[in-house]
Amino acid sequence: MATIFGVSPYPCQYVVIAGGAGGASGGGGAGGYRSNVSGESSGGGASAESALSLSAGTYTVTVGAGGNAGTVEASSGAQGSSSVFNTITSTGGGGGGASGISSPGSGGSGGGRGASAGSVNAGASGTTNQGYAGGSNGSTVANYPTGGGGGAGSVGADGATGVSGNGGAGVSSSITGSAVGRAGGGGGGAYGSGITPGSGTDGGASASAHSNNGNAGTANTGGGGSGGSSGLSGGNGGSGIVIFSLPIQAPLATFSGGVTQTSAVVGSNRVYTVTATSTTSETVTIS
Repeated sequence: MATIFGVSPYPCQYVVIAGGAGGASGGGGAGGYRSNVSGESSGGGASAESALSLSAGTYTVTVGAGGNAGTVEASSGAQGSSSVFNTITSTGGGGGGASGISSPGSGGSGGGRGASAGSVNAGASGTTNQGYAGGSNGSTVANYPTGGGGGAGSVGADGATGVSGNGGAGVSSSITGSAVGRAGGGGGGAYGSGITPGSGTDGGASASAHSNNGNAGTANTGGGGSGGSSGLSGGNGGSGIVIFSLPIQAPLATFSGGVTQTSAVVGSNRVYTVTATSTTSETVTIS
């Protein structure tokens, strides 16, 4: 918990998660995950970031949107949008790859590789201290598995004969008073019949059986969208979130008109949860 101070500057803890990416054939990567909550982790295996103190003033806050799905044979999933709190920026997840030679996208966490009859190729990279890489397609055997999208807490799994890769795990935080996992990667799609689809967790979408579109990552988790089946589309990425806390003695934060947020007292802190911003110019003011 933050130390209780009644005067500026105020100690501030945060979790900032970008939008997850859309899936295509491979699963979409989770949005980048940054946190300075004591005793918890940031993404990509990093420890909590340095302590932050905020003086009275006005600060930028942006919640990144999830990326749109790609089509399984024609286009990779779109990268998620970045989330911003003050000087903290988390990078949007990287899109899942389409089938064939289409490359998945790098991002906060990397996209999973799409199905291929010609070669086994790696998934895309994540961003250092924010997330992990996506998985490879793993095999060129008929029916063609795909890679899972990377998560903030682990790499996306590689496909293997008959099985598409699971999305990487996210990271759990108790900043809101209870443990919640967020920023998981999307599962790799079941490109052909007989392929077991990849699953997702921590907001990352699980893929459905063959002959289905992909599924969307969960809103406000930064989860990646799953891959879809041949001739169809993947799933959209989930939107991100910005959560921060200030001591209860600090003045109540106020927000510009395009911010959707709630607040609650958790122990000695007031925790603000920002779930949407209508523009990239929204702000929070601490008097």
